[in-house]
Amino acid sequence: EVQLVESGGGSVQAGGSLRLSCTASGFSFDDSDMGWYRRAPGNECELVSTITSDGITNYAESVKGRFTISQDNAKNTVYLQMNSLKPEDTAVYYCAAGYYSHPRCGGNFWGQGTQVIVSS
Repeated sequence: EVQLVESGGGSVQAGGSLRLSCTASGFSFDDSDMGWYRRAPGNECELVSTITSDGITNYAESVKGRFTISQDNAKNTVYLQMNSLKPEDTAVYYCAAGYYSHPRCGGNFWGQGTQVIVSS
């Protein structure tokens, strides 16, 4: 069974930091591209950051320089370090295996999501 479980969300003030984790099982993590996506209130699901199986990273312009994606193959885990958080970062954050040009923040290769709230 494919499972991706996010953790690490919470409520922080603007300028604060959070580190999200996503532990995967049921598929070949080492061979998979992984990504973080988010859905803010009133918004569609959007790509935040991706990392390929060999470590190439990509970031949405809105988070570039503030967020860092990384992975630990030994733990089948992908991380999203979020620094200098802004209120507009408030969203439910999801991890997923694969690449989605039109993500829906849900599906067999998606986690359940973890809430991030950034107050001003």
